[in-house]
Amino acid sequence: MKLLAYSRYDWLLQIIVVPLYISILNWLLLGDDYWRNWTTLGLATGLAFLESFTAWYVNNGIAIRINQLYPDPEQYVGRAFRRFLFCSLSSGLHVAVLFFVYWFIAMPGFEPEVSRLLLGLVFTTLIVAIVVITYESMDSFGHWQQSRKEVDTLSKAQLQAQLDTLRQQVNPHFLFNSLNSLTALISENPQQAEVFAEELSSVYRYLLRSNESALTPLANELEFIQSYYHLLKTRHGEALTLVTRIYPGTETMHLPPLTLQLLIENAVKHNIILPEQPLTIVLTTDEQQHLIVSNNLQRKASRILSNGVGLSNILTKYQMLGQPVPRIEETGQEFRVTLPLV
Repeated sequence: MKLLAYSRYDWLLQIIVVPLYISILNWLLLGDDYWRNWTTLGLATGLAFLESFTAWYVNNGIAIRINQLYPDPEQYVGRAFRRFLFCSLSSGLHVAVLFFVYWFIAMPGFEPEVSRLLLGLVFTTLIVAIVVITYESMDSFGHWQQSRKEVDTLSKAQLQAQLDTLRQQVNPHFLFNSLNSLTALISENPQQAEVFAEELSSVYRYLLRSNESALTPLANELEFIQSYYHLLKTRHGEALTLVTRIYPGTETMHLPPLTLQLLIENAVKHNIILPEQPLTIVLTTDEQQHLIVSNNLQRKASRILSNGVGLSNILTKYQMLGQPVPRIEETGQEFRVTLPLV
C-alpha cells in the first residue's frame, strides 16, 4: 500500500520535527524520569514514535481531502483554518490515547496527572499550527512559482507575436513607398522603371528571407543596402550619395534585419534630394561596437505620406530584444541614429 504523502517535503519535515516533538512530548507527560530511566526512555520513545507516525498519516489524509474540497489558491485562509482545526483534533486524540497507554501499562515514572495531559495537548496544538503554516506557505510558494512560469510563458509568447507583427509591418511599409517611386518612374522614364522593378525584385527577396530571424549579421545588411542604394540611385541619380565606413571586425556583429533600409528610407523620404541640394547618408561603426547612420538635414516643407512605421519600429524591436535603445540626435545640420550592435 502506498503511503499518503501530502507534500514532497513530508519526509524531510518528519525527520526534523518528529524527534523534537517526541522528546518534548514525553518530557511533558513523564517529567525528568523520561531522561533518567533507560527503560522509560526506550519504551516511551517507541510508543510516541508509533503515535506520531499514525497521527502524521491520518493528518495527511485530512489535508489531502481538505485540498480537494478547497483547491482554489484564493481559499487559503479557509483551507488553512480547517486543516488546523481537524488536524489539531486528530493529533489531540492521539496524544490522549498515548497518555492512557502509559497509564495502562504503568510506564515507569509516569503519573496520570491531568495537568501533564493538558500540557501535552497545548504543545501538540502548537506543533500542528507550525506545520500547517509551513505547508500552507509551501503551497502558496508553489502556486506563485507556477503562476510566474505561466506569466513568463505568456509574456514570451506575446512578445514573440509582437515581434513577428513588427517584422511583417516592414513588408507593406517598404512596398508602399517603393510602389510610389515606381509609379512616378513609369510616366517619367519607362526604361528606368524597368531597371527599378528588377532591383525591387532583388531587394524584396532579401526582405522575405530576413523575416525568418530576429537578428542578422551586419555584413548581410550592408550587402543588401548596396542593392537598395542602387535602387534609389535609379531615381535620384547623383543627388543621393551613400558613404560606408565600417570599423574592422564589426561586420560579424548583429542587428535587427532591415534596420538600415528603414533608416535610409526615412532619410530619403523626409529630406530634399536635388542636384543643387544633394543628400549624403553615412554609415559608420566605432570601437564601442555602435553603428551610426547620419545624413545632412534638409527637411521637405510639405508633409510626406507615410503609414507610420519607421523609427518607432526600430526602437520597439530593440526593446523587445532586450537591447539598449538606439539614440536619436538632431542638430541644425545633421540627423543621426546610433544603434548598438549585438
